[in-house]
Amino acid sequence: MKYTEEMILHSESGYSMPFEEPQGKDVELSLGYGEQADPATGEKFFHHGIDFNIRCYMLSAIASGIVSGVGNDPAHGICQTIRYGEYEVTYGHLSNVFAQFGQRVKAGQTVALSGDRLHLEVRFKGEELNPIEFLTMLYGNIRAMRQAAGRDTAGFSDLEMTLQTDYEKDKREIEELMLRFLPHYMEDLQRGAYTLPGHTEQSLRNIFTMGAMKEYFYERMPSMANPLGLGHKAMPLACKVQNLLIGDFLNYLAMRHEVCLPTVDGSGVKKNFMTKP
Repeated sequence: MKYTEEMILHSESGYSMPFEEPQGKDVELSLGYGEQADPATGEKFFHHGIDFNIRCYMLSAIASGIVSGVGNDPAHGICQTIRYGEYEVTYGHLSNVFAQFGQRVKAGQTVALSGDRLHLEVRFKGEELNPIEFLTMLYGNIRAMRQAAGRDTAGFSDLEMTLQTDYEKDKREIEELMLRFLPHYMEDLQRGAYTLPGHTEQSLRNIFTMGAMKEYFYERMPSMANPLGLGHKAMPLACKVQNLLIGDFLNYLAMRHEVCLPTVDGSGVKKNFMTKP
């Protein structure tokens, strides 16, 4: 399909791919768009989207949009549809939905969690499109924005990979906890059910004041992936912020959900979150 000027997606917050594979792993389709053959029976059928074998992956909004539908489809399980201008993109086979009906989203914002796989459908003005063609256009938009900024965002990804926090030994457990509880944490913060402790807030203020004084910010060209322009000079600051934010998340879990890491003994009692309902 040739995309006309009318079909070019515009987004104030930029653009993002729906998900990311680990570094060094290619994105692979498990089922394509159009006429397909059932691997078990050989029976032909028309597939209205594309599928990826990605289990429990964080899924992102691809641009500025609004959630236009959340439901449970007999064929595709839990589904979420987001409208981006004249486009509607649907994620199917989800295990959790973080952005609810009517909520506005921005590019790169986590909106859902895939289940055992991801089914993706795309429509423009109600007309069904091959999602591969749409994703190709989307990737072109991302590359164009990087070129317009005069740099690629890979440098910031390298910085992220080298950040070391005080929680490295519990990294896997913390990531699993985040998949389960981070939406609740963000929601409770937003509605005031959980308040950031005063010492944590003051520490963050001090860190950013120190960063400004030492000119840690804008070492690189700011971008959507790295809005403060952080470079390797700012790694100590970034590590301190990471430690504070992870520590507060764990504090929230202990206070609101009575969930602790197996290696944490906040009040003399160790609790294994894997046994928590």
